[in-house]
Amino acid sequence: MTDKFDFTIETLGECKVRSPIELSNIYGDFKANYVKDNECIRFNVSVYDKDSKEEADSFAHNLIQKAGPREYIYFNPKHVNAAICTCGGLCPGINDVIRAIVRCLYNRYGVRRIRGISYGFKGFFSDHGFEPIDLDPDVVDDIHRTGGSFLGTSRGGGDRVTDIVDAIEAMNINMLFIIGGDGTQRGALEVAQEIEKRGLKVSVVGIPKTVDNDLLYIQKSFGFDTAVEKATEAVAAAHMEAHSHINGIGLIKLMGRHSGFIASATAIASHETNFCLIPEVPFDLEGKDGFLCSLEKRLARRGHAVVVVAEGAGQDLQESSGEKDASGNTRLSDIGLLLKNKITEYFEKKKIHINLKYIDPSYQIRSSVTSPHDSIYCERLGNNAVHAAMAGKTKTVVGLLHDKFVHLPTALVTARRNKVNPEGSLWRDTLDATGQPILMVNDKESLIAKNYCFD
Repeated sequence: MTDKFDFTIETLGECKVRSPIELSNIYGDFKANYVKDNECIRFNVSVYDKDSKEEADSFAHNLIQKAGPREYIYFNPKHVNAAICTCGGLCPGINDVIRAIVRCLYNRYGVRRIRGISYGFKGFFSDHGFEPIDLDPDVVDDIHRTGGSFLGTSRGGGDRVTDIVDAIEAMNINMLFIIGGDGTQRGALEVAQEIEKRGLKVSVVGIPKTVDNDLLYIQKSFGFDTAVEKATEAVAAAHMEAHSHINGIGLIKLMGRHSGFIASATAIASHETNFCLIPEVPFDLEGKDGFLCSLEKRLARRGHAVVVVAEGAGQDLQESSGEKDASGNTRLSDIGLLLKNKITEYFEKKKIHINLKYIDPSYQIRSSVTSPHDSIYCERLGNNAVHAAMAGKTKTVVGLLHDKFVHLPTALVTARRNKVNPEGSLWRDTLDATGQPILMVNDKESLIAKNYCFD
């Protein structure tokens, strides 16, 4: 049975204003076309039983609205007072998205009041003293050439919903673009709900920024391709070190608190990774089927090894401090240092000489300038976010699904995290690329019995 989801997009009201963007509704006239609200794509593209009425009924419900410019819009561009906010950790492409939003608002719609909120949600609070930045195409013209966030970013503050909406009301903002990950978008939804409760007409549109690629229903978050590209460079360096020494081991820790998409993609892209450890697939350190024994066999066979580990992997192997960061995320124990120490101890006890090099390129990757492919994606995301807001869409996130830009309800996108399916094709291809054992655990029967691997 296929689940049914409600992908309905909320709007502020009827669109009565003719768009200043001169497009077409005619096919074959060599002019770009407007997008209608009834243009959708199916969420489910896999069909298990084409004759099943239940399956067909599910398809009819799981329709996702296409993004793009509408012929009629909700806001009169002359009355728009837009704001852009970036929250959470850094990610390649933030500046590209900011630039795209500003240029589309200004050049395509003629909006002249655009402000950047400094340092995330905290820029809304008077007690922090951060002033908004007036934005126009001249101001943002070159910001895509540098990494980081031109507006500054911070974690936390999203729980002060009343204060944020007070500031939005005081600044007369009627269009808010929030660039951030799952925690940020949950905060954006609460802000939108408070705005609605007050009867304000403010469009709140999210642009998914999570380098871990862990937002639901979104094919890929911006910055992911750049992160994999930079991570692959780190793997190449680790492989060169490992290959040049007796029993050389390259150990690379990558981003991925709860989802191993970067680690898996890097393992496939590098062609030089021999072990990939991710949060979704448990592993034992000790024992005949554990990771350390598998690593020893690899060294005996090939004389070197490269290990990629996601930061959230193996958290069950060490005690948690229970502390949380400003975003409310549990502080992770350092799996990279744990593996470094355990590998060293294991081979010392066995009196086997190794040469281990440990690399953690996380912050270098996060602050990188986007790759050309990612830059294209960021530009199109920013444009589609503007089109959504001008049409009065709210409580929505723009994203890519089945290679189409779509509007997704924020509540659905943040319902839970997207994770690598240990029984899916991505992980299967990762196993093929690394050649590692399918499961490095000593009691596979117990693991399967409690359905640990995948929910």
